[in-house]
Amino acid sequence: MKYPVMLFAFVLVLSCKQSKKHVENDTVEVGRGTALDAEPKDSITKPTTPKLKTFDGLADTTFVRLADFSEDFAYDMRYATENNFLKAKVYDCAECYTRVKTAKALIEANKDFIRQGTKIKFYDCYRPNSVQYKMWEIVPNPQYVANPDKGSIHNKGGAVDITLVDIEGNELDMGTDFDFFGKRAYHDNMDLPQEILDNRKLLKETMEAHGFWSIRTEWWHYNLSAASNDPVANFKWECKD
Repeated sequence: MKYPVMLFAFVLVLSCKQSKKHVENDTVEVGRGTALDAEPKDSITKPTTPKLKTFDGLADTTFVRLADFSEDFAYDMRYATENNFLKAKVYDCAECYTRVKTAKALIEANKDFIRQGTKIKFYDCYRPNSVQYKMWEIVPNPQYVANPDKGSIHNKGGAVDITLVDIEGNELDMGTDFDFFGKRAYHDNMDLPQEILDNRKLLKETMEAHGFWSIRTEWWHYNLSAASNDPVANFKWECKD
């Protein structure tokens, strides 16, 4: 009867070895799986904010894209849509370019606005002279569109059409929409609610403090004094997809 007992013992030992080997194999496989699933810390990609450009080394007359130098502005570039007095899209794409000196002045003015709980919203910026010709073809009236043969400060990169919005992006009440051609848009029209007068005063006085001047008939239009003698330009920006 010794043989059955010895046979049983041999089977029991063999079974234990196989079970241990199976457990060890499972442990290796799990460890290997964990290593494959875990992502090395160095390879984790964190979202990054595009770095803003600086004006270092740029001449004051260089044309620049304002959004590359500040994230604190709002935009509603009307002439890149049909929502304007021309009822036509005359820009291929919506961008706000100015010369460097104009951009610097706008950024400094906007800092003052932000301290007062508002910021600049753009309707139009630099306008290539070829676009001025397009506008003249649609509305050949110097009361509304500058004659492109002479050009305007918009064509020099020194003029902007703007309003103010609060920090949430809501437009302040200026009494009329952009490009409203009537007495209600005049700076010297005092027959308006006090809130509108206060909003226009804030816009005008702050812009003037940073070297801009306005025209009597358009509360939204501002020219940089230092840009008055710059030449009319036809620089065209590249539209990005």
